[in-house]
Amino acid sequence: MSMTEGGNLPAVPDSTTLQSDRGRTTIANGVVAKIAALAAREVEGVRQLVSMGLGQSLTAGLARVTRQENRDTGVSVEVGSREAAVDVRISADYGVSIPDLATAVRKNVIDRVEGMTGLRVKEVNVEVLDLYFASDEPIPEAAPRRVE
Repeated sequence: MSMTEGGNLPAVPDSTTLQSDRGRTTIANGVVAKIAALAAREVEGVRQLVSMGLGQSLTAGLARVTRQENRDTGVSVEVGSREAAVDVRISADYGVSIPDLATAVRKNVIDRVEGMTGLRVKEVNVEVLDLYFASDEPIPEAAPRRVE
């Protein structure tokens, strides 16, 4: 990796830089989004993350210009120099309390992002876009017997 003049690392696009008295740490916005996605999936009752629809992905290019990272993973983050905001889109298991689930997702995302990056999470918005029913799982058919 080449260094810029004065021994500084080159700027990383779509990232945030944390400055300390012993040096700089650069964290890509995609890393913040991945941490948030994994944290949301850790919560019991979250079936899966829901990707953005086609209409939303058209605005993704505009969001990148404003330092907002949108991945087609069900998580969008906006990262500043000290703060982050996170939007999470999920499918929930049928029968769980959606307000309790959103609270648990919010808490886990905040704990993981703040603990791993040092950024202050200003908000976590949770959108429950679908419900998962265990009865939706196809019942595996028994393989036909080859001999009688």
